[in-house]
Amino acid sequence: MIRKKGSEAGAQDASLLIALDKSRSRLSSDSSGTIYNGVPYGGFEEEDKDDSIYVHADEGYSPNVRGNYFRDGQTQIDFVLVWEEKVRPLKKRRGKLARDDRTDGHREHWKRKFLNNLRNAGLLMEKEEMRSERKTIHYLKLSAPWDVLVYYAEELCMRAPLQAQPNPDWNSSAGVLGSLCIPNLLHQHIPNQPVDYYTCAFRRSKLDKFLGSDSRDSYFSNTQRHRIVYEILARTVYGKRKRAEIGINRLLNERVYAAAFPLHEGPFETPESEVPDDALNPRQVLYRFWAQWGCWYRYQPLDHICEYFGEKIAIYFAWLGFYTAWLLPAAAVGTMIFLAGLFAMGTNTPAQEICESGGQFLMCPLCETCETWNISEICPMAKVGYLFDHPGTVFFSVFMSFWAVTFLEYWKRKSAMLAHHWDCMDFQEEEERPRPEFAAMAPWMEQNPITGVKEPYFPRRDRLSRVLTGSMAIVIMLCVVIIFLVSVIMYRGIVSVMMYHTGNAILMTQAGNIANISSTLVNLVLILLMSQVYTSLAEKLTRWEMHRTQTLHEDAFTFKVFIFQFVNFYSSPFYVAFFKGRFVGYPGQYGTLLGLRNEECGPGGCLIELAQQLFIIMVGKQIIGNIQEFVIPKLKAWQQKRKLARVRGTQISQEPPRWEEDYELIECEGLFDEYLEMVLQFGFITIFVAAFPLAPLFALLNNWVEIRLDAQKFVCEYRRPVAYRTQDIGVWFLILEVLAQISVVVNAFLIAFTSDFLPRLLYQYEHESQLQGYVNFTLAYSPPCYVATGNHTLCRYKAFRDANGNYTLFYWKLLAIRLGFIIAFEHVVFFFLRLIDWLVPDVPGSLELTIKRERYLAKQALADNQEVLLTVSRESASPASSLSSSSMS
Repeated sequence: MIRKKGSEAGAQDASLLIALDKSRSRLSSDSSGTIYNGVPYGGFEEEDKDDSIYVHADEGYSPNVRGNYFRDGQTQIDFVLVWEEKVRPLKKRRGKLARDDRTDGHREHWKRKFLNNLRNAGLLMEKEEMRSERKTIHYLKLSAPWDVLVYYAEELCMRAPLQAQPNPDWNSSAGVLGSLCIPNLLHQHIPNQPVDYYTCAFRRSKLDKFLGSDSRDSYFSNTQRHRIVYEILARTVYGKRKRAEIGINRLLNERVYAAAFPLHEGPFETPESEVPDDALNPRQVLYRFWAQWGCWYRYQPLDHICEYFGEKIAIYFAWLGFYTAWLLPAAAVGTMIFLAGLFAMGTNTPAQEICESGGQFLMCPLCETCETWNISEICPMAKVGYLFDHPGTVFFSVFMSFWAVTFLEYWKRKSAMLAHHWDCMDFQEEEERPRPEFAAMAPWMEQNPITGVKEPYFPRRDRLSRVLTGSMAIVIMLCVVIIFLVSVIMYRGIVSVMMYHTGNAILMTQAGNIANISSTLVNLVLILLMSQVYTSLAEKLTRWEMHRTQTLHEDAFTFKVFIFQFVNFYSSPFYVAFFKGRFVGYPGQYGTLLGLRNEECGPGGCLIELAQQLFIIMVGKQIIGNIQEFVIPKLKAWQQKRKLARVRGTQISQEPPRWEEDYELIECEGLFDEYLEMVLQFGFITIFVAAFPLAPLFALLNNWVEIRLDAQKFVCEYRRPVAYRTQDIGVWFLILEVLAQISVVVNAFLIAFTSDFLPRLLYQYEHESQLQGYVNFTLAYSPPCYVATGNHTLCRYKAFRDANGNYTLFYWKLLAIRLGFIIAFEHVVFFFLRLIDWLVPDVPGSLELTIKRERYLAKQALADNQEVLLTVSRESASPASSLSSSSMS
């Protein structure tokens, strides 16, 4: 709390009451304080003459030092501000302060004005220090009294409880298992289940209508208190308003403060002694029933997550859990398709013909300096290739198209139910303030047409020119990705030739596989490096484009990063699927790229190479990403603890208070990287699923690990983030819908042009056989000119060409069938997708009834003098009242 220097000891209780009275009088008066966006801030632009803002609380108190309270043991800590001061001798240069001292003085001036204005806004403060010979760390504890909470609860349109109702069960699998009388191993009893309420917008004048209003200490939840105090911190002026010197975010950017965070509610470690589950604090509940690895098969406690971390983080984990649950049927079907291909390998007639051909088919050389070879040498790869190229993969691609759209439709329903349950269905951000960096760098000031307040302004034309310039930078980076792709292609050709010239029979036979696998590993390394470089570049470009609000800034950044990552991760699979082997030419007329012959598909076809690429890129990225998520936060936390241990010195043996323990944790990095990782994974399991039916299984295994890693980071490694509100996953849902639409088109082309499904089907139809002689039919003879000039015997190569190198009639029939298949596939699939979209409502019928019931209760609770109004209206409508009124007139 605020204490004046020189005040008498023992006056803390009196000062607390005075501060409360001041805050009440301030909030009840329209003329006091500064008004910004219609909200009183208590911040003044003139210099505050009182520089005595805070001192230590008296040492005579018996406080709950380690708890989330002031030293009086009653005032709850809602937020903590931290700043560090280095102890160093004063530097002078010709009688003037050195540049760093002037900077420190400027920051100190901002800090004092900011704290003065926080005091004027009604916040209570108490300061702690941790000193060492080199550095002093200051902790300023903030608390919002009741009147401040009530005022901002109405200003921020928070929801208040009207009537309790049964907490709904969001797990549809529980009902299915219950109807089948199967024990539900996924369920677990979690203590202190949050109560569900019918709610309406909070009104101070209707406080007695809301449940729990008689208990002021527990009426507002901790996350609501944090949100209110953060709103005050974000709106408080610390300098000149015309320079947009407003808010804690800009002060953090200016390094006036080192950190600003709400406190965790105690440690996450459970006590060694046996204690009842109901006695655990919320953080311990989340750790025991959510973040531990033993909970990998349990339902997530979404209500507890929302109550502790807020809706934005809770909706991410709800989406991740929902997505992981929907991967179960996809993984099951994909595994069955893979096993079906594995069991049917022995019945693959073309593979049997290849294995039994002996020296019957002499194949043309694979490079200019290579020799001819027998097709029987690729017998193992021909059998393996059937795993990824059989009729089941066609069914699976159709299934996954329906799966993707159905998943998104049902997520809309789930999202609507959660948004209503967490009271953020109608939530919309108020008019956003300018970003701190935008405010600091914008060259002009202009009046906001909504708020009427002058704020930093950047001309739209100048921003458009910067956006176009940034787009050119994106194009250049995409060209760099293509250059790396060409380099990998050339690397693959060089390695395969080197393997062939070793003379080793095994290396010669597996030259293509060795080159493909090694080049994919090289490509994965390049992808990860380019991702780091471009993410940093995109962040700088987005900042340079000067977007006014944080939402616009994040959307622009998301768009840039996703476009680049899409090309970065999917360019190599797209090349293998649709370009490799298409421009090879034929003997005597081979196509070249920078002097090297264009690549041909491997012995098992391009689909098996595509499966190898998808496996290495997708699974390799997941493994590396999980290792980074496990190791990097621990390294950062260790470094932070080591830095504070040097300051704490001899006190390291003592148990530190809660605010020091939380400062040792690392700052929450947000959810952008988490969403991006999952969206890229969604692309892998939908766009190229025809070539890699095991992709959903690997995604499922990764997500089981991902949920626990993310849970441990938020519960154990991160400082507690501010509880932001949101009603959905935002722009990521639009990206998922685009990927689902792209997957339909890509899989249609993949089946038509990369798979052998249609050539085999057409051959069976024309020859009325079970693919006997299919291998010989697909091999063309080298032209006579190639035999004469190349001094080779007559050889074969895979193509539908005649002896002169021209395409056969079968090729043109097959091309027409391929194009017809693409059109039919897309129209049929898109028709059923639209049908699913129409049949599955975005909001369930039961939820609509609940919403209507809630609106009715809100209308009853917020009606002013309803009975009086009804009486007046009846009297005014009666004839007697009209006669009496006329006689009186």
